[in-house]
This record gives sequence, structure tokens and C-alpha cells, in this order.
Amino acid sequence: MQLIDWIVLIGTLLFIVLYGVWKTKGSKNVQDYIRGGNEAKWWTIGLSVMATQASAITFLSTPGQAFHSGMGFVQFYFGLPIAMIIICMVFIPLYHKLKVYTAYEYLESRFDLKTRTITAFFFLIQRGLGAGITIFAPAIILSAVLGWDLTTLNIIIGILVIIYTVSGGTKAVSVTQKQQMAIIFTGMFIAFFLIISYLPEDVTFTKALEIAGASGKMEVLDFSFDLSNRYTVWTGIIGGTFLMLSYFGTDQSQVQRYLSGKSVKESQLGLLFNGLLKIPMQFFILLVGVMVFVFYQFNAAPLNFNPAASIAIENSKYVQEYEELENQLTEIQDSKEISIQKYLKETDPQQKLDAKNFIAELDKSEKKTREAAKELITMADPIVETNDKDYVFIHFILNNLPRGLIGLLLAVILSAAMSSTASELNALASTTAIDLYKRNITEEKSEKHYVTASKFFTLIWGLLAILVACFADLFDNLIQLVNIIGSIFYGNVLGIFLLAFFIKYVKSNAVFVAALITQAIIIFVWWQDWLPFLWLNALGCGTVMFLAIVLELFIPTSDIEVEA
Repeated sequence: MQLIDWIVLIGTLLFIVLYGVWKTKGSKNVQDYIRGGNEAKWWTIGLSVMATQASAITFLSTPGQAFHSGMGFVQFYFGLPIAMIIICMVFIPLYHKLKVYTAYEYLESRFDLKTRTITAFFFLIQRGLGAGITIFAPAIILSAVLGWDLTTLNIIIGILVIIYTVSGGTKAVSVTQKQQMAIIFTGMFIAFFLIISYLPEDVTFTKALEIAGASGKMEVLDFSFDLSNRYTVWTGIIGGTFLMLSYFGTDQSQVQRYLSGKSVKESQLGLLFNGLLKIPMQFFILLVGVMVFVFYQFNAAPLNFNPAASIAIENSKYVQEYEELENQLTEIQDSKEISIQKYLKETDPQQKLDAKNFIAELDKSEKKTREAAKELITMADPIVETNDKDYVFIHFILNNLPRGLIGLLLAVILSAAMSSTASELNALASTTAIDLYKRNITEEKSEKHYVTASKFFTLIWGLLAILVACFADLFDNLIQLVNIIGSIFYGNVLGIFLLAFFIKYVKSNAVFVAALITQAIIIFVWWQDWLPFLWLNALGCGTVMFLAIVLELFIPTSDIEVEA
């Protein structure tokens, strides 16, 4: 990195932090601190909701996902518009009518304190882990690529977020997320157009899509019912709808974004804005990854994109074997480039099909070579992460973008990390302060006391998130890890809310027991890997509702519940 990159990176991050502190200083009551004074307009809500979900993991992992697997991941979001409509019709009017600070307050009015508490507890577990991962994701990759100390990076990212989140609460999160989304969109569009410009002169964008299609990267829709396939139209529409309903309807990190709206209409418009824009945004980010794939069809690509892998090999006895694999990869890539040029120029349908099939065979050979390299890396150093999906895009940025833009793209990644982490810390603190602390203390305290308590809990959760980040480890793919953690808990929580909304004769004792049993079942099913993780949302929701309805026949209802 050059001096100009450092100036752009540090300047951008400092602007976000200082702007957030300056714009939101002086929150004196809980209404201001937790609900942002209910001043947010629909576009602020929409951008804030998008920024909360679009963490650094989105901009690191998603292009790498497309590089390796193509556009199919976009199906994951197919349930989002359906969920947005349901939430706008059912959840938002109810939350605003009851004037709740957190989603879980409603559960006490419908059931009892223990049901409210256990649901809040489920949220705190999964979102607390998620906050650590959103710090850890960019930190470990920047650490590996730039040579920065991982622990120091975790601490820096965490402290930057804590400063303005503690200072201004919900309003600080919302106002800074608008700036962060502007930076993110600017950086990603610049990267996209630069990639296109780096392709050979005779390779237009249309031809680039054709090249990607020849390697199977443009297969967007999969209508199969294969449960071993994580991403299909059906997992996206069914499992994705349940996940998005749970996330946007019951996860306080999202609920808090639209509870800050000026009115029900502003909140609804903000969520509908997110529903309309989210799929195109994810499609575009995946398309960036596909264009990176096309770029590497004409430019040398490393055998493994994780720099730590190369270091591990260099210091081992497997150097010669690894070099042989590198030579194999070079030969395959040279053959692919020739075959792609032939494929593009061919006009005879049969000859074109033959060229396409030959490219597919070369893709298989390349995959085998990369898998063999992973085995060598593991033998050289079992600790080194061989799955390099999360390193593809950052490798391209650092090795191909001009000075200044490297700093901007790094600012994009860190801005995304800060925006999602800030939302999570804000929600964790609000839930702890309102659902656990305020609800369970006996004496009445002042507004100032609860604002101070919320700030204290923000600080504590921030420090815990940094701690989780420091002890975290890479998974198959970071964006999948976050969604897997959510899917383990979200379905259960959504089922509890649906019982509260629609099944009026089911009371708290049955729901509480059903929630405990369901959570144990879901964790066991996930541990045994019986279902793709998206289906855990539907399974958890259906199981808790079924068990609660059955248990209501056998578990007695207390007098307090009857009166309620």
C-alpha cells in the first residue's frame, strides 16, 4: 500500500467515527438513545437496514463465492421480498402500536416474563457470536494479506465502532450507515468498471458473460429438490423466507432500525425499499466476483489465494511438489485462454458446443489441481486455512487496482464491518438494558440512568465481540458461517412470535417448554448435518409451533396467564 492509500483509508474511517459522534451528541433519554428519537425517514431506514445486513463478510466472501461457485448464491435472498411484505403488514403496525423498545417486550404482554427472557437470551447468544465474526472476518483477511497483526486489527475495528455507538446509540448507527453505504456503493461500482476495463480489448462485457457462462458461473436458478444442495429456488423461497422473517421481524439489530422511524408508513417504506434493492445489490456483488473470475482467465492466478498458504509451503518439504502443481495450473490456464478465444470466435453451433465442453473439462482439471494443492498445504501446516474463497477479492484489489483505490476498497470493507457491528452492539445493549436489566430491577430509575446503563452494556458487548473475534477461526465460508449461526436460532424465535400473533389459545408454559425442546432438536440436527442450514429455519419454526400446540393440552395454565 502507498501513502495515498493510507490517507484515503484512515481519512474515510475517521470521518465516519467523528461524524457519528458529532451528529448524535447529547442523547438524554431512552427514547433518543434506543429509538433514535423516532426521527428516521424511510430512506434512512432502508439504507440502515441494508447496511446492518451487508457486513464486511458480504464484500469479502460473496465475490469469492461467485468466483468458485457462480451466481447461484443469489437464490438465498429470494424469500426476502415475501418476508418484507409480511413484516410490513403484521410486525411493524403491532410494534408501533405497543410503542416497544425491543421486539421481545411484546412477548411478555402476550405470554410472560420467562418467555420474553428466553427469547431475548437466544438473540443475545447468536447475535453476540455474530458481532465477533463481523469484526473477525475483515481482520483475519487483512491480517493475512497485508501482514498486520490479527489481534491488533480486531481491537482497532472494535474500538472504532464502540466510540460512536456508545456516544450516540441508535441515531449514531443510522446516520453513519448512510455515509458507509455511499462509500460501499462507490467503491464496488469503481471496482466493477475497472475489472471490465482490464479485460482484453476484444472481450466486451457481453463476451465476458459468455465466458463465465461457458464455465457454469451464470447458472442463477436451480429448481431441483436435492436437499444436499444448499442454494436452490426452493431453499431460497421457503427456507429464505423463514430466515428473513426471523431476522428482520424478530432480530433486535434489524427491528431497532425500523422502530426509529417517524411513523408506521416510514418504517414500512424503508423495509419495502430494502426488499426491492437487496436482491439486485447481491446480484451485482456476485457479478463482481464473476468478472474477477473472467479476469483471471486472461491473467495468472495463484494456486491458492491465501498468502499464508504460500508461506507454509515455502517453509516445508513440499515445495517441489507444489511447484509442479503451479506448473500444471499454468498449462491449464494457457489452454483455457486459447479455448476461450476459440469459443468466442466460433460460429458453427456444434464446434462452439465442443469448445464449451472442452472448457468445462479444463475447469475440472483446474479444480483437481487446486484440491491437490490444498492437501499439500494441509500437510505442510494443518492450521493454515486452505479454503481461499474469502481471499479472492482482496487479492485482486491489492494486486490490480491503482493507488488510492486500494485504500478506498479497504475502506469499503472496514466500513461494512463497522456498520453491521455497530447495529449489533446497539441491539445487544438495548436488549440487555430493556429486557434483562430494566425489567428485572425492582426500584424505578431515571431516564439518565437507563441511558448510562445502555452505554455501559454497549461497551461490554463491544469488548466481548472483540474477545470473540480474537478467539474465532475461519469456517467453510464466512458469509455462510454467519447465516448458519442465525439459522440455528432464528426459526425457533420466529415460531414463538407467530404463536404470539396468531395462535391465541397457546399460553406461556407450553411455549417456554416447546422453545427449549426445539432448540435442542435444531442444534442436534445441525450437528448431524441432516439438512442444509437454510431449512433449519423452517424446521425450527414448525417444530416449536407444533410442540407448543400439543403441550398446551397437557401443561396447566397458571392463574396469572388466564388473567392476562
